[in-house]
Amino acid sequence: MEISNSKLTRNILIAMVLGLVLGIIVNQLGWQEEPLVRHQILGGLLKMVGDIFISSLKLLVVPLVFVSLVCGTAAMDDVRKLGKIGLKTVSLYLLTTCIAISIAMALAFVFKPGVGLESIDSGSAVAVEEAPTICQVITNMFPTNPVKAMAEGNMLQIIVFSILFGLAMVVSGEPGQRVLKLFEDLNEIVLKLVTVLMLIAPYGVFAKITVVFANEGLGAIAQLGMYFGLVILALIVHALVVYPSLLKLLSGLSPIQFLKNFYKVQIFAFSTASSNATLPVTLETAEKKLGVKNSTASFTVPLGATINMDGTAIMQGVATVFIAQLSGIDLSVGQILMVIVTATLASIGTAGVPGVGLVMLTMVLNQVGLPIEKISLIVGIDRILDMLRTAVNVTGDAAVTCIVAKSEGQLDEEVYDSDPDAVS
Repeated sequence: MEISNSKLTRNILIAMVLGLVLGIIVNQLGWQEEPLVRHQILGGLLKMVGDIFISSLKLLVVPLVFVSLVCGTAAMDDVRKLGKIGLKTVSLYLLTTCIAISIAMALAFVFKPGVGLESIDSGSAVAVEEAPTICQVITNMFPTNPVKAMAEGNMLQIIVFSILFGLAMVVSGEPGQRVLKLFEDLNEIVLKLVTVLMLIAPYGVFAKITVVFANEGLGAIAQLGMYFGLVILALIVHALVVYPSLLKLLSGLSPIQFLKNFYKVQIFAFSTASSNATLPVTLETAEKKLGVKNSTASFTVPLGATINMDGTAIMQGVATVFIAQLSGIDLSVGQILMVIVTATLASIGTAGVPGVGLVMLTMVLNQVGLPIEKISLIVGIDRILDMLRTAVNVTGDAAVTCIVAKSEGQLDEEVYDSDPDAVS
């Protein structure tokens, strides 16, 4: 069975709906508090299935990023071309992130989600890890031990090492070409492994969705409805307005066709809440359904899964204004600009795993002197929002990939414009 097979997508959709319905029923009936349900079913069987699903995806991330990025870099026999593509890609990712947080903050200032909620008790303080500084993020991009970086799953270090390794293959001549053939074979094998492991996707999706909504329910959303709604609105605007507009403006490609080709990955990203876990599917879809050449996709997609966190930036923008209003603090123009710059740069250091956006939010709040303990207010509903913003993140990865590929003549428009369900 291929990843693009419509039957697999249908099964994932069915699993997601069933998990959503079952989770809400369990929560509404209060069964999640029963020891048997909480420990043996939600915390036992379903958690085990969900964890195996996510672990199987994460298993692929390091070998896939390393092998595909080395192939992509080595395939560009002109080092200047690689630098040109890299500059375009990073610039577009930073641009979309800046736009994302600007939209989020503008909506928050207009609708004022924190006004009138000053009496809400933030409860006990939530322990949040200290966010790294921008200088630390840049320094930590360069590995001292590439094997250690791969063992720890440090994506920025893996990307840097992969690019350097690929560049060394380019300048090595014939030996580099021989090694490239080996890596191309390895790349095919890793992609086949993706296909095999995707067979358990419907079961994993069902388990993850059920546990999330059984524990969170809809009650957590009600109290902070304005905040929750604004984040969703900003995510929708960014995914369905900003990305399609940039795609049409910068590449001339059809935004509607893009969404037809890519919506299945958005659904998958929602269920995993992890850009890294979705990376194998994003990469294969970019190549097989969007028509992006491997030499470009293998560079831009892994890089996007690491540094392109528009959904996270949107949450940080709305959350910052929300917490400021909740605390009775008026943000100055200088503080607003500081939030935009800090959140944009912080997205580079945001790992593509569930929940890490809250860690990076501490960096943003620190920069403008807002109380970090107020983060505890939004923790309850952040898991659900995390799933939505992951879908936005991967959409941005694919949109930028298409724009860059089209500008470099690395996109097959016949594949892009074809019926996605007809592509094997």
